Amino acid sequence: QVQLVESGGGLVQAGGSLRLSCAASRSIFSINPMGWYRQAPGKQREWVATTISSTTSYAESVKGRFTISRDNAKNTLYLQMNSLKPEDTAVYYCRTVIGPKVYWGQGTQVTVSS
Repeated sequence: QVQLVESGGGLVQAGGSLRLSCAASRSIFSINPMGWYRQAPGKQREWVATTISSTTSYAESVKGRFTISRDNAKNTLYLQMNSLKPEDTAVYYCRTVIGPKVYWGQGTQVTVSS
């Protein structure tokens, strides 16, 4: 079992930045993927970014603006979000997969005002 707790969300103006954190209750091997998803009001949850081993990948909508990283010593996943747009407004969720199990955090709200 692993618990994931996101933090760092808030209200920011368009063009601003936020850094989200996802703290895991125990160490997660770098071979286990960790990622960020988001869900805007009235929309389905969508993938934002993933890191596995030393590789990263991003949705086209955030590429060049968001950076995913992990600090294995701190059991923490990050999402640095720059040049934020109103359409980035959503609840952001952290996710990891360990064996056959998928774990989600409770989410953190990000609101970008125009």
